[in-house]
Amino acid sequence: MTCIIIEDQAPAQRILKKYIEDIGTLELLGTFSDTIKALAFLSNNKVDLIFLDIHLPKMTGMEFLRIKPTDSYVILTTAYSDYALESYEYNVVDYLLKPFPFQRFVQAVSKVQGLLSPKTAPETITPKEVNKEIFIKSGHDHIKLKITDIEFIKTSADYSEIVTSSKKHLSVEPLKYWLEHLPTGSFVQVHKSYIINIARIQRVSGNRVFTEKGVEIPIGRVYKEGFTAQFLKT
Repeated sequence: MTCIIIEDQAPAQRILKKYIEDIGTLELLGTFSDTIKALAFLSNNKVDLIFLDIHLPKMTGMEFLRIKPTDSYVILTTAYSDYALESYEYNVVDYLLKPFPFQRFVQAVSKVQGLLSPKTAPETITPKEVNKEIFIKSGHDHIKLKITDIEFIKTSADYSEIVTSSKKHLSVEPLKYWLEHLPTGSFVQVHKSYIINIARIQRVSGNRVFTEKGVEIPIGRVYKEGFTAQFLKT
């Protein structure tokens, strides 16, 4: 897998070069201290993966993403967490916060390798997760739902609205109940009134999350950091 580094700090360049050498499956084609030189290189060379810093001279990493001329995958390497959600609008594969360990670097590169390698079957959920179910109390009934079918849950003072792929269910259970009974690795609270299935997120734009069905859900200020951390793990 071919790659380039766009990074203006020499220490960070050395770390990335060492990690690339140690991982063994990457071929480094070039290291650039600014995005202008990188753009000139990319106009004549095909690259699978770009390691991109954000705070760069002449043109920032975010500005580079907006005009990137190739379909190369991008892993951001930065000391700033402020751009994490915005970056995913440009199909960034991963967001590495400096200083990051070698194990975290390997995890990010593995995501790209998974995207480049042909897959024979979906790998987003396991058979065990597909079959996992939960009972919800709706009126006088107890209804069994597959957890993976739940898109999001909206709660109010009096009831919860459980939205699945096909319909909505009303339940008297409060928000605290869902936070305790749904798997934390799959669901995350994004607002005081919303819990969302991470696998059902279509895109993130600013302080909003959009589900696969196109439903717009706000990201509350106090929940943004926790959501970002959980979202980046997936």
